[in-house]
Amino acid sequence: MMEHATRVDNLLLAALPPADFALLAPHLRKVVIQRDSALVRSGDRLEHLFFPLSGAIAAITELPNGQTVATAIIGHEGAVGLTSSLGASASPATAVVRIPGTALQISRAQFLAAQHRSPAIVSMVQVFTMSLLTQLQQMAACNALHSVEARLARWLLHISDRANGGDLLPLTQETLSELLGVRRTTVTHVVSTMRASRALKSDRRGQIEIDRPRLEALACECYKVMSREIDRTVSRGAIGLVHGAPARGALHLPGSRRAGTSS
Repeated sequence: MMEHATRVDNLLLAALPPADFALLAPHLRKVVIQRDSALVRSGDRLEHLFFPLSGAIAAITELPNGQTVATAIIGHEGAVGLTSSLGASASPATAVVRIPGTALQISRAQFLAAQHRSPAIVSMVQVFTMSLLTQLQQMAACNALHSVEARLARWLLHISDRANGGDLLPLTQETLSELLGVRRTTVTHVVSTMRASRALKSDRRGQIEIDRPRLEALACECYKVMSREIDRTVSRGAIGLVHGAPARGALHLPGSRRAGTSS
């Protein structure tokens, strides 16, 4: 059980008024989310919801022919399984941990019971759903219009943001192939090109080190658009849960660096 909403490093939960958060707190259990573990698989019944405190989780869509592609990335600004509270009991995608961390876990039944008693929790679900739809729409356009190199740069920046701006990411080329929905040979070629431009400093076994300013120069405009929209939708929307009105300004994701900046 958590003591108070402001003590939670998840934007959605932290924005709930204390009385509403108290409906969830007794049922929240802190768990470790391990690299490459699947929190839920496509088509499985959703038994639990996860609110990440750290780390990054990719929503993976699997096609009948076995191909996969990532359709969203979720960190401490969101949740896994939250849209199940809208009525669907089966997961539409596989949620795979790409950056390890921790999360607060709650059973779907316990979450639904609290939601029925709290308009603020209902609003929280709506806020996150809007954020997720923004990602899906932009991702569809990006996949159709932009090069593999630009898309890979965008993915690495999104993941770095959710790894507290870290430049050393525990990602294999097989993982990158799955994120992008392309062959491993294509990823090998693109990674080699990006190393030559020094956007990638190194490509050690199981790890990729990025040069953020150079990577931002390679990324398509979708990175800035998606980062800005997620900030606006989640941060301003979530703050409105507490204050009862839209916030005047947006907050940035904790620990993240906005596009165009570097340390």
